[in-house]
Amino acid sequence: MILGKFWSAIRAQVNKIANIFWEADPIAQMQYEYDTAVEQMKDGRQGLETYRALVERVTRQVTTGRDHVQKLEAQTKAYLKAGERDAAAKFALEFQKAKKDLAANEQQLTMHEEAYGNSLKKIQHATKKLGEVKEKIQKYDAELKMSAAEAEVAKLAQSFNMDITTDFGQIEEVIQGKIDKNRAKVRVAADLSQEGIESIKAEEKMEKQMAEDALSQFEVELGLRSPETTKLPDATKELGPAVTGEKATETSHG
Repeated sequence: MILGKFWSAIRAQVNKIANIFWEADPIAQMQYEYDTAVEQMKDGRQGLETYRALVERVTRQVTTGRDHVQKLEAQTKAYLKAGERDAAAKFALEFQKAKKDLAANEQQLTMHEEAYGNSLKKIQHATKKLGEVKEKIQKYDAELKMSAAEAEVAKLAQSFNMDITTDFGQIEEVIQGKIDKNRAKVRVAADLSQEGIESIKAEEKMEKQMAEDALSQFEVELGLRSPETTKLPDATKELGPAVTGEKATETSHG
């Protein structure tokens, strides 16, 4: 009982190792089994040829025995017609013996022919099955290679899937983050630039207005324009009466 368990454990380990090899390269295992079956088929065919040689020998013995029986039968009849009973009896005895041997040989021939026919059918059937196995090996080999290629393509497609859960997706997120930061810097710089430009424009506008006011005041002072038609700033209006009073004092002294 212990020895039986030991051998069972050994067979289990051997099967486990065999399964590892089969799973590693099943096509190679199928090809190996096919090649082994082909070699066995070759041996079976040689055995069938040897057996057929036996059938041919028995067939030849049957053919020879039939000829011998016919000859003995003819000789027995001839001696009987000639009145040679002793000689006819001798050939008659030999005829019976030959006929008995012929019957045995014919029985063996029938048996051997049947056995040969059965073996031939088995080998023919096995040969057909081997052809089908060969086609399956080629088919499975092609399908296995195709499925492996499809799996690689699918894996490659998954690798290039820009999902956030993949490495490419994470890298893309980092790149997009950097792009966003760069764009933010550009936007802030642009906003600050616009703010400075607005201040500069406002200052330039103010200076332009002050220059225009100064020019208008100068035109009034020269008498080129009347104060009534010229809109002067408050400082100019206050300056007007003082100038007028100064001119009046000068007139009185004159």
